[in-house]
Amino acid sequence: MPQSENFPSLTLIFVCAWLLATGSPAQAQCTTEPLSGAPSLERVTCGDALTLDQEPSAVLRINDRADDAAPRIIEVEGGAILINVTPGNAPTQIRTPHAIATVRGTSYVVDATRTQTSVFVIEGAVSVSKLDDASEVTLRAGDGVDVTPDDDLRVQIWGADRAAALLARFGR
Repeated sequence: MPQSENFPSLTLIFVCAWLLATGSPAQAQCTTEPLSGAPSLERVTCGDALTLDQEPSAVLRINDRADDAAPRIIEVEGGAILINVTPGNAPTQIRTPHAIATVRGTSYVVDATRTQTSVFVIEGAVSVSKLDDASEVTLRAGDGVDVTPDDDLRVQIWGADRAAALLARFGR
């Protein structure tokens, strides 16, 4: 994904204002509507498999599967999303310029900027790896990781203030 000097901050906590590729199968499978109670957010629903809330600044592309299965890949170029994947569905990868987060049945946030991607798990478990190497960590509820090009992956328990600030962006 090309990056520019004005690359918008990218927060993947299940919130993103998104762009779908013209003619993408995701347009037939996923629907978008304003999120009630939070007019600046939109909810994307992909069948019974996945919902994501997105900030107006979010930019993403959804690579869909057939029927109501969870999308295979969601590419986040900028903004923030909060994702909820229904248990029992095929795994979905969230790809940012720095990281890949893969889940089955969980709720988590991804926050990406030009310099790093942060992943925080609300519920369930998420595997996070860097784009350019094989290192991988597994996050559980309350855990987070900051992914940068130069640093090793290190799981941290996020403090209440940091988690609350991120979740507040989604009205939680």
